[in-house]
Amino acid sequence: MQIEWLDSQETDPPAGLDDLLKVGVTYRQLDLKNDFQGALDALKASGGYIEQDIVELRPDSEGLESTLDAFAREHRHADDEVRLVLDGEGIFDLRSHDERWIRATLTSGDLLVVPKQLYHRFFLTKTRTIRCVRLFGDPAGWIADYRDGASENTSADLAT
Repeated sequence: MQIEWLDSQETDPPAGLDDLLKVGVTYRQLDLKNDFQGALDALKASGGYIEQDIVELRPDSEGLESTLDAFAREHRHADDEVRLVLDGEGIFDLRSHDERWIRATLTSGDLLVVPKQLYHRFFLTKTRTIRCVRLFGDPAGWIADYRDGASENTSADLAT
């Protein structure tokens, strides 16, 4: 995972895992060649997640642009957003407590837990491909609470 401030000043130290921890984000690197499901099961048990699926976005995914538009708008959820990247790349921009953006670029094996109520947004990299395991505490998925006051179901019908 690569972490950086989007609005850094020359005097700022580089962004790191400590900055993610300060806003409640959990990160782990999992070895996808071994039993990563055991780690997911432990996380499900400790975090109260009861559903698991796989979501995949590719350049030829139906409705990709509208899905990405929804994900790119600053939003939060009443439930944690848990992702384990199996393949491809994705970018989570996470709002810090002082209203700055922390960018986390995830690749294969990266597990990120965005805590409920933390404003964030999501983008694909130029590869425009990602395949992730998602964990849910609510089997219905979750509603995005956009910072502009709108709300919408963003669990999307993207599970494979």
